[in-house]
Amino acid sequence: MYRLKNAGYQAYLVGGGVRDMLLGREPKEFDITTDASPDEVRKLFRNCRLVGRRFRLAHIMFGRDIIEVATFRAQASDDSAQDSGTGIEVEESGRLLRDNVFGTLEEDAWRRDFTINALYYNIEDFSVIDHTGGMADIEAGLLRVIGEPEQRFREDPVRMLRAVRFAAKIGFRIDAESEAKIFELGHLLDGIPAARLFDEVLKLFFGGCALQTFELLRHYNLFQYLFPQTDDELAQEENHFPHTLVAHALENTDARIAAGKPVTPAFLYAALLWEPVRQEWLALQEEEGMAPQPALTKAMQEVIASQLECTSLPKRFSVPMQEIWAMQLRLDKRSGKRAWRLFEHPRFRAAYDFLLLCAEAGEADKALGEWWTTFQEVDEEQRAAMVRKLTSKRPRRGRRSPNKMTTD
Repeated sequence: MYRLKNAGYQAYLVGGGVRDMLLGREPKEFDITTDASPDEVRKLFRNCRLVGRRFRLAHIMFGRDIIEVATFRAQASDDSAQDSGTGIEVEESGRLLRDNVFGTLEEDAWRRDFTINALYYNIEDFSVIDHTGGMADIEAGLLRVIGEPEQRFREDPVRMLRAVRFAAKIGFRIDAESEAKIFELGHLLDGIPAARLFDEVLKLFFGGCALQTFELLRHYNLFQYLFPQTDDELAQEENHFPHTLVAHALENTDARIAAGKPVTPAFLYAALLWEPVRQEWLALQEEEGMAPQPALTKAMQEVIASQLECTSLPKRFSVPMQEIWAMQLRLDKRSGKRAWRLFEHPRFRAAYDFLLLCAEAGEADKALGEWWTTFQEVDEEQRAAMVRKLTSKRPRRGRRSPNKMTTD
């Protein structure tokens, strides 16, 4: 900010960093806005790269940290902006496809999504500049869209997901006008690329308040556009298992994040999609007479193919997710050397955690989970004793003469 200022440009800290500091929270990211163009920013910083087509941004790299620097935007309805050539490109539905027309600080404030994210920290006099009433909304605990909600949601339907994420994260309520439009316009999320929605899913559920976010998504009928198969299963009121499983998974995710432990989309998606897989698996066995293992494989493939139409799922996550599911069948087969082979499998720990999750939700055998818990805690000799104890004494079956004919 000071390098921009010393070069004769304006520079402000804006967005979540300012909001979080005003709320007494530790900021997770710092965004800068300036009147310098992206090319001018790049000339000042050797550690800069320009990114984005829809919004041209400068990323300043400091080790692993990235400071995002955006040039003031003009208002989309501004006639001069529309006439300036490469500026604003809007889809027929109202979705903003391109927006590289630059403006003033005040215009930039009115282009932002929510009032509480349109507060600017000024290093000139260490003040906070507020053009949209964001300070009053912070005092009132209100999340309010800047401008007319329908227009803003049509410009970028992902703003509806952002509204839910911020409401869950900071505990604010969404104002009535914006709330009404979320109920009305959720279907616009169908037009968002699957890759972008995958990124949004990670932001929604890996922010430390996944369970509250999930409940709000369902309240506003937005979850169906992210996980339609799961939403269909959750709608079956007579079966409480899916909701219990998902709730436990999201609680565990929040707990791991709070404890500083790693989380992975593979496990999250495994929990969110398990009930559609389980129902399809059972149907293939009952209706088509398929054996359990091939039925599970086919069920996984079908559910994943359908999910990819909504949110993308890179193979580095989908492959371990399928291994977690497939191992649920194998965890009950512990005789002989099987228990050791399973225990040494690179995906064992995730599959074991998933088994415990299903047991908590009432779908898997708690005794099986307890057996594997003990198996990990004892020494090799005790493990061998545990496996021997599982081996039942079955009567030997007499060998039938190969020449003996049988009739049915």
